Amino acid sequence: MNAPLVTDQLIEQAQSQTGLTDFGGDSYRPGLELLIAGINKDSERPEQFLAINRHMIVKTLADRLQVINALKEAPELVRSAVEKPVFVFGLPRTGTTLLSNLLAVDPARRSPLTWELDNPVPPPTTETLFTDPRALAALEAERNLPASVKAVYRTSAIYPFECVSILAHDFKTLSLESWGKLPEYREYLFSTDMTSAYRYHKKWLQLHQSKAPGVWNLKMPSHALYLETLLSVYPDARLVWTHRDPFTATGSFCSIIALGHQNFAGRIDKEWIGEDMSFQAGEHARRIMDSRARIGHDRIIDVHYADLMRDPMATVRQLYGALGDALTPQAEGAMQSWLDSNPQGKFGKHEYKLAEYGLSKERLEPLFERYLGEYDIEREG
Repeated sequence: MNAPLVTDQLIEQAQSQTGLTDFGGDSYRPGLELLIAGINKDSERPEQFLAINRHMIVKTLADRLQVINALKEAPELVRSAVEKPVFVFGLPRTGTTLLSNLLAVDPARRSPLTWELDNPVPPPTTETLFTDPRALAALEAERNLPASVKAVYRTSAIYPFECVSILAHDFKTLSLESWGKLPEYREYLFSTDMTSAYRYHKKWLQLHQSKAPGVWNLKMPSHALYLETLLSVYPDARLVWTHRDPFTATGSFCSIIALGHQNFAGRIDKEWIGEDMSFQAGEHARRIMDSRARIGHDRIIDVHYADLMRDPMATVRQLYGALGDALTPQAEGAMQSWLDSNPQGKFGKHEYKLAEYGLSKERLEPLFERYLGEYDIEREG
């Protein structure tokens, strides 16, 4: 029998590795304990994948320790403003990545890059965002990624990545839920108060804007689940909702989560993925609509995947108008250059089928009846 993961041992290991002890509070602990309990409950998880889980948990704890320590060394940073950040969200697999990548090449914006999320301390400067040795090492490592992975998720060490990596430091993020069948941890994420996670998120931004400032461009589909908590921490945030055919999006969502299962549990539970991802996709739509009714319809800007794919630059110009931001010729040129270098299908076609996960359009229709009734979504396939 595999040795179970033990919460206190992993915490102590992170403290030993960093020489630090202060986590800035213990808000991370309930989620950590539920995650570990769920992993330990999976008696069939191979030891090699338990080792991966162990390593990632310790690294996440160590990253939090280092971020908190860096802020203790520069306490004035937590008083700095995070002004008018842009948050892109929606159902998973609805164009949030493409839109975030386009916004990221605008020199006026600041995006959390993949490499700095993986190595958050010390924070980079504006001059070293793309040349830091940590960035160059990550770029070299990603050369070995198979095209099949790149076809599913367009990423790079020097591209923006999701806020999941920041919220993970408080152990409140759906990226950890994708490590396998973890129903209790999922229930926790959909019912817990996310205030501590977003307060930590703001501290991370305050640290990382200290030497590389800019208007933050932030992206995570599951911001959709917590919009009113997000606004309690970022009252002047600008909110952008991407829309796509929810049946297509759910199939793609299942496919990408299957990669998470394979990488962290060693096997893919397709039945659970079908049940879990359909529930999650439905909740993303429902919670945005419910929040929008309370905060005001005009508080959220809508961007449609079909428009973004047909004419990305026209869609971005329209978005900038809604944001009240100037789209400079330099930014527009950088966006077009990115599009020219990253055509759809560059690494092959991402193929997926609902039926592979026990789903069908008919089974999903009740989940999206309200969404499709309120929004004119162009259908695919």
